[in-house]
Amino acid sequence: MRSSRFPTAPNTPVRWQVFPMLWPYLLEFKGRIVVALLCLVGAKIATIGLPYVLKYTVDSLNAPSAADIAIAVVTALVIAYGSLRLINVLLSEVRDTLFGRVTERAMRRLGLAVFNHLHALDLRYHLNRQTGGLARDIERGSSGVSFLMRFLVFNIVPTFIEIFIVAGLLLSQYGANYAVVILLSVIIYVAFSVVATNWRTNFVNEMNQADSASNSRAIDSLLNFETVKYFNNENYEGKHYDRSLAHWETARRKNRLSLFALNGGQALIIAIAMTAMMAMAAFDVAAEKMTIGDFVLINAFTMQIFTPLNFLGFVYREIRGAIVNIDNLFTILQQRSTIEDKPDAPSLSVQTGALTFDKVSFSYDNQRPILKNVTFTVAPGQKVAIVGESGAGKSTIVKLLFRFYDVTDGAISVDSADIRSVSQQSLRQAFGVVPQDTVLFNDSIWENVKYGNPQASDEEVWHAIRQAQLLPFIETLPNKQNTKVGERGLKVSGGEKQRIAIARVLLKNPPFFLFDEATSSLDTHSEKRVMEAINQVAKSTTTLIIAHRLSTIVNADNIIVLDNGEIAEQGTHRQLLDHKGQYYRLWTAQLKESTH
Repeated sequence: MRSSRFPTAPNTPVRWQVFPMLWPYLLEFKGRIVVALLCLVGAKIATIGLPYVLKYTVDSLNAPSAADIAIAVVTALVIAYGSLRLINVLLSEVRDTLFGRVTERAMRRLGLAVFNHLHALDLRYHLNRQTGGLARDIERGSSGVSFLMRFLVFNIVPTFIEIFIVAGLLLSQYGANYAVVILLSVIIYVAFSVVATNWRTNFVNEMNQADSASNSRAIDSLLNFETVKYFNNENYEGKHYDRSLAHWETARRKNRLSLFALNGGQALIIAIAMTAMMAMAAFDVAAEKMTIGDFVLINAFTMQIFTPLNFLGFVYREIRGAIVNIDNLFTILQQRSTIEDKPDAPSLSVQTGALTFDKVSFSYDNQRPILKNVTFTVAPGQKVAIVGESGAGKSTIVKLLFRFYDVTDGAISVDSADIRSVSQQSLRQAFGVVPQDTVLFNDSIWENVKYGNPQASDEEVWHAIRQAQLLPFIETLPNKQNTKVGERGLKVSGGEKQRIAIARVLLKNPPFFLFDEATSSLDTHSEKRVMEAINQVAKSTTTLIIAHRLSTIVNADNIIVLDNGEIAEQGTHRQLLDHKGQYYRLWTAQLKESTH
């Protein structure tokens, strides 16, 4: 049964170190950052000035002055109030517009860095990952950058700066009691929000884990659509997916109820603080210690401070979550591949095109050896075939040649260069492979073939198509070479996929060709035509063929027979038949199968 649960870590501490790690991605537009911060300061000054304009407007309306003077003063104050409002909005919009470009570029750079790093990681990592969950981690991390910049830089930090400025103004103009109430209520509010939000983190993490698990389950099931159909397991998949969704539903409900508790507590603290401030101001107005304008100013300041704080629980939780999500991205970036180039590794320079396995042993883990002391040489221009029963280690040889894994013992050399001493990119550039399980991109036949060499001319692409015997099939299609093959190539047959893969590697035209059971999905007629093309190519290149059908490699220069990870025998087709060993038994068994 496939697992649909991710390991949860509800009490994982927030790594605030993500800020210095994120900072280099924000520095591309230093000028924009400076101007945005200046706009932030200007908008905050305008915000603090608004209550004072209200105070003087109210006091002017109550002042026993001449009517024409009062009207002029009030008009000026109203205009000033409107101007400050407009300035506040415009500066905030300019700030968001300027910093938006910074955030978007940081998201782009970070997303690209993660994408490139994932391609640089070794095969072992990708075999263990879950695509759906990884995709959600990348999506959440990129969104987290935007949220963190928007709310932390332009909401939380400015709000606390404003709180201290306002507390200082209240202390100097109206006495310590107003400043104490404001500061004390803010401290209680923040402390409650942090404690309650940390308590809620368990439920939020559980909800996110359930979301990732259900998403991974759905993607896993849809990617294996054909297998589900083969075994009539639609209901089984639906029930399994529904169990994941039920877990997500329960987690959402807990999250919603905990949010109610958080918002209720915050509302109570705000209500008590505002009531206390208004009561003190009302008593001072009644005692003629302050004017009605002062009352309006204190009310406006209190509202101004608590309105953004009203979202603190949500913002703190989201900022905390954003930091965790961004940290997940940096955790991916910190993943180290077990297969790495040596420092200053040179590029592989293929001179003659010889390939040597020297006492190569390999195991995926220490418990089960796959290859044992394998030694053979493929001379320049030779066509060598490797055969053997399933599990003998044939396809592992291809993975080792591409350095998806490193050998446990021994060495693999191209000409005289150990493949571990050269750069992986140059090594893989020297090999073209048609794998046993061909997976195509969800694009046209033409683009899938051209993927072998994106810089190839149209004529070169057509030549590769003709070589792979793909042209007759293309001509039967309504959209010809522009026909879409579907996700993972599901819209074309196995044989057609294989021919597209062969055309793709022929277009790459590397010094070495590797065919990992490349004709296993072809009918006899197509197999013959494709083998003619492979044999033609093999005349001028070094070719290694992993074969199941022995009839396709009878003209190989050398045939290596693997048995349980060891070379049992090798020689030409005729020599091996005369030897009457394992190859002879395999050949005889396949002859009997073909005659039935």
